[in-house]
Formats: sequence, structure tokens, C-alpha cells
Amino acid sequence: MKHYNTPDSYGQPIPGVIVAGHFSEKDQYHVHRPDGMRDFLITLTLRGEGYFIASGVRQICRAGDLTILKGSVPHQYGTCRGEEWNFVWAHVSPELVETAFGAANECLILPIDNPVLRRRMFRAFKKVIADAHERRPYWHELCQNALLEILLLLKQRQTHHMDPRIEQALNLMSAQMKKPLLVAELARAVGLSSSRLSHLFKEHVGLSIVEALNRMRLDQAALLLEHTERGPMEVAYDVGFQNYNHFSQLFRKRFGMSPRVYKNGKSAGGEASGALK
Repeated sequence: MKHYNTPDSYGQPIPGVIVAGHFSEKDQYHVHRPDGMRDFLITLTLRGEGYFIASGVRQICRAGDLTILKGSVPHQYGTCRGEEWNFVWAHVSPELVETAFGAANECLILPIDNPVLRRRMFRAFKKVIADAHERRPYWHELCQNALLEILLLLKQRQTHHMDPRIEQALNLMSAQMKKPLLVAELARAVGLSSSRLSHLFKEHVGLSIVEALNRMRLDQAALLLEHTERGPMEVAYDVGFQNYNHFSQLFRKRFGMSPRVYKNGKSAGGEASGALK
């Protein structure tokens, strides 16, 4: 994609070709496509403000906003007056959007409030940009995988909506599963008091923070027992339990058998009575 700085000029990216980039544009930046284009455009705004106009409706995107623009409609977009718009972008085939996300509005702008999710999307965009520029073997497939990740994360957010602070807490718990849990630190990271976080967490997740973390750990332990050669004691420490007896007690409660019996049953091709839930 090139820069088109006058209202009556427009560009047509080649359909089906993945094009991506990272722009930082002052308010002279303007793209006008009165006939639309075949592909969708996806952007993630990092700083500043941009605007989108689709079928005459104007919307503003700000830092942290993800935009999906349906290319088949007449549209314009650019940098808001007095701003500098810093954003990553990619052209995506309609088939990929419809497969992963379903039918999309002409222009959908969604704030990604969860900073962990926003960083993950940004990393996926960077993968698309790098692979699209380098064009090494399998670059197109790698780009599609990264774009699919962005779209599925967006669909997950749309279909399983929860308070972004609880979503962020879950992300942090998963990423730091092996570390001892300090609720006060987790609360500070998401901008809540410990009591408020505990209340909201139980309301949204249906479990206490400690119960949810233990479930993550136990489910991961079950997978490691089933698919690796590691023994129950090694697995207990792998997932963050410091006391094997405590791990064994919780595991038996969740899966209806001891970690050792679970592993032996899986190794013999048997069925575990406590399937993952």
C-alpha cells in the first residue's frame, strides 16, 4: 500500500496478496477509495488518532483500538487534524475474516482494554509485517496464521466478554503460573484493590482467584502427565506446586484419582475418569 494524500486519488492493493506495515503519519495522510477494494483492512492504533469513513459514517480510532474495515464499501481513512497517527495495519482476504470472525460491519472499531491482549495482538502484527517483508519460504502461511490469531482473539473477546481487568488478571495468572500467587500484586497490576479484585473475579469466573489458579495448574499437570515422560513429582513442581502432597490431594479431588494412577492409566491407553473440564 502507498500513501495517497489527496481526496480524489486512491489505491487498489492486489486482491489476495498480504500487505502489511507500521506507519506513523501526520494529518496530511489521507486515503480515499470511492469504489472500495476487495480485501479487508485491519489496524491497531498505537498512538494518536485516525479516522475512518465508510458509507458516509465517520468514526475515530484512538490508542488501543482495533479496526476492521470492510473493503467492499466506499471508504476513506487518515490522520485526524492536529494528530500524528501511529498504527500497524494489514490487508486481509474476506475469506479469512469470514472464516475466523464471521460477518463484519462495514467499519468496526473496538477498544482493546486489556494491555496483555493488546501486546499479544501487536506481536502478531509484527510477525505479519516481518514475514510479509522478508518473504522467506512459507511466508504467506505464516502471515495467515498470525492474522488468524488476531481475528480469533477478537472473536474470543466478543463472544466471551468479561471485565477487561479480570481478563488481564487471568492472562497474568496463566503467564506466571509457576510463581507463588500474591493477590495484592495481582490487584495492583490490574488497578484494583485486593478485595475488589477478589469480588469481581468470583463474579465473572465463578471461582476464587486461588481456585482458578489451581485449576490452571492441575489441567496443565494432567496434560504433562499424559503427553510427557515426566513423573508426578516433577510435574507438580513444573506447574507451580511446592508441596507434592497438596498437589496430589487437589489432583485426586479434580480427576478422581492420584497423579500416578492417572499417568499409568494414560500410558496404558486407558480412560481417565476425571476428564478435563
